[in-house]
Amino acid sequence: MHHRHTLAAAAAGILLTAGIGATIPAGAADAPALSASTPATALVVNARWGGHTTFDRLVIDVRGKMPPVTVHQVRSLRYDGSGNRVPLPGRFFLEIKLSPAAAHDDAGRSVYHGPRLVKINLPALKGVALTGDFEGVVTIGAAFDHKPAFKTFQLHSPERFVVDIAHHPVGCRG
Repeated sequence: MHHRHTLAAAAAGILLTAGIGATIPAGAADAPALSASTPATALVVNARWGGHTTFDRLVIDVRGKMPPVTVHQVRSLRYDGSGNRVPLPGRFFLEIKLSPAAAHDDAGRSVYHGPRLVKINLPALKGVALTGDFEGVVTIGAAFDHKPAFKTFQLHSPERFVVDIAHHPVGCRG
């Protein structure tokens, strides 16, 4: 009886080993391992801005691989979780969502060094706020007096998401 259990255990071990090998996706064995400097989840570490001759620029700095980003015009900015209104001046708002991303490390400590809420007096950009860092989504809001005419793009090494906002709103002369 003892011999039969040993054979069964050996056969199970062979099948288990073969099964493990079969579950590795093609190419995964060749994939580089993540280093300590490359987090598995993108970390949003800063938001900064600057005025230029014909546009204002908002830059979101990311550590790690740039996650998918969506930018939508919204009627008002709200804090994720509470739903409370974000107290920024302006009549028009953009909501920028990065996901999957976090603004904190695995221990829960903030890695975000940008503004939590700041009023800005540039020709187009009037304010920026970190409105969410919740369940793998980081949300940043931007405020404007006029409907923003904007374009977005990414820059690399280091990773940055850029929003350029024209000084003159669409349909206005000045």
